Amino acid sequence: MDKSSNAYTFIFAIIMVIVVGSVLAFASISLKDRQNANVKQEKMQNILYTVGVDSIEQNGELVPLTRPLAEANFKKYITNQIALNNKGEVIAEGDKAFNVDLAKELGKDDNEQQFPLYEAEVDGEKYYIIPLRGTGLWDAIWGYISLKDDVNTVKGVVFDHKGETTGLGGEITKAWFQERFADEKIFDSSGNLVGVSVVKGYGGGNNKDDNAVDAISGATITGDGVTKMISKRLKYYLPYFKQQTDMKVAVK
Repeated sequence: MDKSSNAYTFIFAIIMVIVVGSVLAFASISLKDRQNANVKQEKMQNILYTVGVDSIEQNGELVPLTRPLAEANFKKYITNQIALNNKGEVIAEGDKAFNVDLAKELGKDDNEQQFPLYEAEVDGEKYYIIPLRGTGLWDAIWGYISLKDDVNTVKGVVFDHKGETTGLGGEITKAWFQERFADEKIFDSSGNLVGVSVVKGYGGGNNKDDNAVDAISGATITGDGVTKMISKRLKYYLPYFKQQTDMKVAVK
């Protein structure tokens, strides 16, 4: 066939598309298991981060909590994994609860959603970890918030995002911002669940009882997204918390 002909060019293009497409498809299938494992390990790592487990002792030395180490030590600290319905009833446990995809759940009606909840014990202290998901300026934001055993005081948070602006909304992933939430309260003085608000121009200093933290400069919409995400997701867990007779805080 004449290599300068249109037919040759057309056939060559078709062959290249098929070859490249096949290679990409094969690579995607081959890497799928590894990608799923990475997602699982990162999820475990973030859950453990919220309760202060950011390092593991090995051979007498503390080493950073890598993703493989998070998976290996997850059940050492996470004592219970459950999923609730919007009535506070347990409808799944163990791996079934862990595998709930919150991104998909948000597309369902409230009475069809599953709400994962993790219980942890670290150095004799009990914690409850709740997954979060909401919307920032450009796209989805998500994370985890852990509560101390009074179900009121925040132990820690982890936030992430899909498309927030670097240096602005993207700063929600930074430790300096997340550390602001430590020891904040999610109930007000009257026992109403209000979450923790990200407030522009916040002047409360180190007040941990005002349900608020200072916002990120230039990232008001992302901060508002964090505020709404926390309060909305936590409220789904109120029915369950109200049913627990050993809770130390009165909830309304």
